Amino acid sequence: MSDALLAIDVGTQSTRAIAFDRHGEILASCQVPIEPYFSKYPGWAEQHAAVYWDAVGQACRGLWQEGFDPGRISGLSLTTQRATMLCVGADDRPLAPAIVWMDKREARDVPPIGGLWGLAFRLLGLGQTMRSFQAEAPANWWWQQRPELWRKTRRYVMLSGYLSFLLSGDWVDSTGSQVGYIPFDYKSQQWAGDNDWKWQALPGIRREHLPDLVAPGQPLGSLQASAAQHLGLAQGLPIIAAAADKACEVLGAGCVAPDQACLSFGTTATINTCVPGYVEVERFIPPFPAAIPGAYNTEVQIYRGFWMVSWFKRQFADREQRIADERGISAESLFDELLEQVPPGSMGLMLQPYWSPGVREPGPEAKGAIIGFGDVHTRAHMYRAILEGLAYGLRAGAEKIEKRSARLATLRVAGGGSQSDGAMQLTADIFNMPAQRPHIYDTSALGAAINAAVGLGLYRDYPEAVAAMTRVGEEFRPQPDAVAIYDRLYREVYLKMYARLQPLYARIRDITGYPA
Repeated sequence: MSDALLAIDVGTQSTRAIAFDRHGEILASCQVPIEPYFSKYPGWAEQHAAVYWDAVGQACRGLWQEGFDPGRISGLSLTTQRATMLCVGADDRPLAPAIVWMDKREARDVPPIGGLWGLAFRLLGLGQTMRSFQAEAPANWWWQQRPELWRKTRRYVMLSGYLSFLLSGDWVDSTGSQVGYIPFDYKSQQWAGDNDWKWQALPGIRREHLPDLVAPGQPLGSLQASAAQHLGLAQGLPIIAAAADKACEVLGAGCVAPDQACLSFGTTATINTCVPGYVEVERFIPPFPAAIPGAYNTEVQIYRGFWMVSWFKRQFADREQRIADERGISAESLFDELLEQVPPGSMGLMLQPYWSPGVREPGPEAKGAIIGFGDVHTRAHMYRAILEGLAYGLRAGAEKIEKRSARLATLRVAGGGSQSDGAMQLTADIFNMPAQRPHIYDTSALGAAINAAVGLGLYRDYPEAVAAMTRVGEEFRPQPDAVAIYDRLYREVYLKMYARLQPLYARIRDITGYPA
């Protein structure tokens, strides 16, 4: 009996295969850890494509080894990390390791955008933004620094496109996965037209390098024989297009309207809404394709967001790690005890979460900051200040979204941080809104399963599928005393920090050369 949906979720640190029923409940799950990247040189982040494909096979076969019947799977969908890129040769094999989205290498002296486009960008004050786009594009680095490799390149694809090829045998990918430095027209959600500036900005890419695109919820192909054997599934199984992990996370959290926000405490912390039309929250920064066809996610992100918790764990949490090892539990499970030791506002310790520079705000000179130290402060205060700083940054993002779209009425929280009751509560207090935890943690995979459910005709449309497959688990309501403290700290301190510190960041950069 084919009554289950298989979602394959290829993240930065692990790959998961999860079987869902049509009500959004998990029937079986298997997670395979992967090394996020390796570095040949400082700032590089690469990974072999085979690592991802092997993990996909291990995760799927792990389900069957645990006793779940693969014959119950009626179709599958794939969601992956964004902006991890591959060059593929004429034999359909990668020519080099994938450049992972965290990679910091840059192309130098790429020919500037000329003609009317170049003039327009200069007049609009976007010259530096365009130069940053060109420098950070992996295609430009390969084209410039590895010209022999680039000449052999027959396909230039995201990780999602390469894995889709291995699954189906066709070079096809979802429009919902196209987020990165590529010639993609976000407004039409198709490859850019012939006269679009992106072809000038990415001079090595040609249209024939790129896969065909289909919308989320549409057939991506069927499982070819080699993939069926690798995954332990039946050949010919339908593959339904999903979207990138963040887009699927928004859908899996049940946020499908402009007044419903999905906050993600992930490696990159984000706040997103789903809107039916093209809306630029920040001028000239496009919204990303949603996991609903033709819709958009108004994403504001904090790069290296919840990574700061991992940083704190490595640098300051030896005690918690030792206790966790003794008890046979994770160190993160003890972190809520640190939060409980500290009152809202961390007794004046304030964090600005710009651990990595940006292009506009924060700009390329930006650095992180923690201010307000006194002799009363401990590691617990620092940990709480990290979470509060992330929530302040995401609240600022929410206010940007509200100026360009609808006032928010619902806040759902996903990602690793959503498993902390303390993080959920301080989020509710800082936003002064109820913070809702989805009924399951694996919202990216659930979003992919919703795409599969609609694509296979189990539901007529996305509103019906979302109503049937998503729901609220727990809700954390704001506490008035904490709300009052956080609101003053946010408005009177946090919002003023960047403008006050920006000149000093620039001086630090001039003196030390960091960040480059």
